[in-house]
Amino acid sequence: MLNNLTTAVKFQWRYVFILIGAIFALMVLFGSWYTIDQGERGVHLRNGALVGTAEPGLGFKVPMIDTIKRISIQNLTVQYNAVQAYSKDQQTAVIRVSVSFHVPPAEVTSVYTEYGNIEGLTNRLVDRQVPTQVENVFGQYTAISAVQSRVMFVQDVTNAIRKAVKGPIVIDSVQIENIDFSDAYEKSIELRMQAEVLVQTEKQNLEKERVNADIAVTRAKGEADSNLARARADAEATRIKGEAEGAAIRAKAEALAQNVNLIELTKAERWNGVLPTTMIPNSTVPFLNANK
Repeated sequence: MLNNLTTAVKFQWRYVFILIGAIFALMVLFGSWYTIDQGERGVHLRNGALVGTAEPGLGFKVPMIDTIKRISIQNLTVQYNAVQAYSKDQQTAVIRVSVSFHVPPAEVTSVYTEYGNIEGLTNRLVDRQVPTQVENVFGQYTAISAVQSRVMFVQDVTNAIRKAVKGPIVIDSVQIENIDFSDAYEKSIELRMQAEVLVQTEKQNLEKERVNADIAVTRAKGEADSNLARARADAEATRIKGEAEGAAIRAKAEALAQNVNLIELTKAERWNGVLPTTMIPNSTVPFLNANK
């Protein structure tokens, strides 16, 4: 009986060892390979020591000795929703900023050895510099110029952050998504803009009136020139007509003076052939009665 019990216990332990061996074999099998995505790189460690980097694709490592730490090289964005700053004219503002960056593939080992991971890199490099540089640059602008020259303001902030952030990182872009001033200042800006709109409207109205006045003057001048030209033409026509009539009268007078019988001829031409029916006493009997 005791022998049978001993044999059974030995048999059970044999299966336990077999099971442990199988589990160990599976761990070795599945722990000897790894995959790296295209948007990341791997840091190859052996017993905690850096031995190289892992490229995208399938790779193999020594089980339980080698470790692969993955570092993203994709474009990442960090947003800062409430960066408080003062403008050059002492206006307070709350600025929302977003910063996009990436880690160059050749710098993944530096990221791991110096910062551990992307989060450590972001906390120690980006998070410390972005608010400071935004405040510094915003302090060089007045509140109104930061709004009106927003493109230049964003470019200055981008340049400042790129100069300040030094490490295994590339700042791709910086976006100023919003500049929120105090309610009182925004109200004053609104009133100022309304006043400027009214001024521009008045300028446009004055310009319109000036143009209309120029048009009226031009039309009046054109009408005056037309009337003057018409009057000159009428005067010239009258003068020519008068000269022609005068010349005709003079020619007729000269002809009458040179030929007295022409008068008699004219009377004869105008006579209707009827003799006068009455005569004035003691008057000369006319030869004929000529109608004028």
